[in-house]
Amino acid sequence: MFSKFKSGLQKTTQKIFGSLSNLFGGKKLDTASIEALEEALYQADFGVETATEIIDEVKEAYKREKNLRGQQIADIAATVLKRVLKGAEPAKPIGESEGLEVLCLLGVNGVGKTTTAGKLGCLFKNKGYGVLLGACDTFRAAANEQIKTWSENLGIEIVASHHGADSAAVAYDAYSAAKTRGHKVLILDTAGRLHTKLNLMQELSKLKRVLQKQDPSAPHHSLLVVDGSLGSNSIDQARIFHEHFGLTGLIVTKLDGTSRGGALVGIYRELGIPIYYVGLGERAEDLQPFSVEDYVNALFDFNENA
Repeated sequence: MFSKFKSGLQKTTQKIFGSLSNLFGGKKLDTASIEALEEALYQADFGVETATEIIDEVKEAYKREKNLRGQQIADIAATVLKRVLKGAEPAKPIGESEGLEVLCLLGVNGVGKTTTAGKLGCLFKNKGYGVLLGACDTFRAAANEQIKTWSENLGIEIVASHHGADSAAVAYDAYSAAKTRGHKVLILDTAGRLHTKLNLMQELSKLKRVLQKQDPSAPHHSLLVVDGSLGSNSIDQARIFHEHFGLTGLIVTKLDGTSRGGALVGIYRELGIPIYYVGLGERAEDLQPFSVEDYVNALFDFNENA
C-alpha cells in the first residue's frame, strides 16, 4: 500500500523538495533554506499552524545540533505530522460491525462522489461483502447513468429511480432492498450541493430522517467527499456539512493530481473527524484506506542523494 501513497502523492512531494536543492542537498541549514522550506510547506497546503510547528521544531533542532541535514529535517517534519494526525485513522474499518452498514456520501458538485461510490463498491465486493448502491443523486441525469455503469461493470446491485425523483424515497427503497437481500454495505450517492444553500442542505436532513425510520442508527457512516486539489478551501465546506448533517468521516479524492496534498491535514485539524479513504489515482484500486504512517512517510521519504 505504501507504494500507492508514494506514487499518488508524488506531486506534493515534488512541491516540498523540488525547489529546495540548497536545503536538501546535504548543506547546512541557513535563513534562506528555512524560508524556502516554509514557503514549500505553505504551497503544499499544510496550513499555517502545522507549517509553523514544523519550522519551529527545525529551528530548535538546529540550535542544538548546528548542522542539520536534509534527512534530519525530513524526519522532524514527519514527526510533527504524525503527531498532528494522531487519531485521524478510523477506530474500526467499515464492514466490521454487525448487520447492515449504511454509507451516505456527501459533498459539493465535482468532488467525485459518484466515482467514489463505484470505487467503494469495488473495494467492499473484493472483501467479499454483499454490496448495494443507492442512486440518490436524482438531480443530475448523468449521475444515474454513471453509477449504473459502475453497477454493471462491477456486478453490484443498484436501486435507482428516474431523473427528478425524491432522493429520500430512493434511499428508503435502497435500504429496504439491502436489508431484505442480506447485504452488508449500502452505499448512497447523494446529489452535489452548494454548502451555502440552506434548502439543499435541508434535503439531506430529510434523507437522514427517512433512513432513521427504518434504523435509528442510520446512516452509520456520513462521509464527506472533498477534492484534495482544492486545498484548504475545502475546510469551510467540511465545517458546514458537519454542522448540518453530523459527519463521521472524510474521503479525500484526487490527491494524485495536485501538489496541495497537505490539505487533509488542515481539514482534520479543523474538524477532528477521521479520514477513511484517500484517492491516489483513477483506477478503482487507487482508492485506499487512509494510513497516517503511509501518508507521512510517502511525503517525507527523503533521498539524501537525489
